[in-house]
Amino acid sequence: MGDRRVVIVIPTYNEAENIGLIIPEIHAVVPAADILVVDDSSPDGTGEIVKRLAGTDPRIHLLSRQGKQGLGKAYVAGFKDCLSLGYDVIVQMDCDFSHPPRYLADLLTCLERADMVIGSRYVKGGETESWPLKRKILSMGGNLYARTILGVPVIDLTGGFKAWRREALLAIDLDAVGAAGYAFQMEMNYRTHRLGFRIIETPITFPDRTRGESKLGSGIFWESLKMPWRLRFGTKVPEASDKH
Repeated sequence: MGDRRVVIVIPTYNEAENIGLIIPEIHAVVPAADILVVDDSSPDGTGEIVKRLAGTDPRIHLLSRQGKQGLGKAYVAGFKDCLSLGYDVIVQMDCDFSHPPRYLADLLTCLERADMVIGSRYVKGGETESWPLKRKILSMGGNLYARTILGVPVIDLTGGFKAWRREALLAIDLDAVGAAGYAFQMEMNYRTHRLGFRIIETPITFPDRTRGESKLGSGIFWESLKMPWRLRFGTKVPEASDKH
């Protein structure tokens, strides 16, 4: 991406086992990138670990929020912070190594010909690793379900490993984004597509976490079930003609 300023946004809640490991792996791939950890007051001390790391590395930053407010809200807060600081490229990724840092170079390369890039589990060359059959069926079925309702030409509509151009995030009304949980991913994809931005998917291998506890729950399932209908029929989402 040339001289463009890059920042990696990582939302955390109780990721003390992972955060100190993933940051050096990210910098091994993209040494010049800054990292913003958005921590929801993790009781396991995740935020304190990031503070210590930030004290010795100016590329590391912490945004602390009061209480657990959800993945979507964490990303919106992180995006707003990064946009206000003038970053040109904003990458979002999980802390638990399900988004392997080695793919960061691929995302940034693809972003040279797109406005947003998704690290995709379901395009050719992509895969999930160590997933039980039930989880695979739910994930792939959920993507098909949402894609059919929303009409978005993205195969991994719920994928959360993404790189954004600044211009795309600026065009999205972040205050209007309603999804608090994992449905945030499909909502952002839908809004990006409606605004006419170019989306590319690049294959990744998505392993299951090996440290820490999963944040998946039944509330996430129900939000993901309802969100496509709300976006398609219940919410006024801006189109490309509204950008100017």
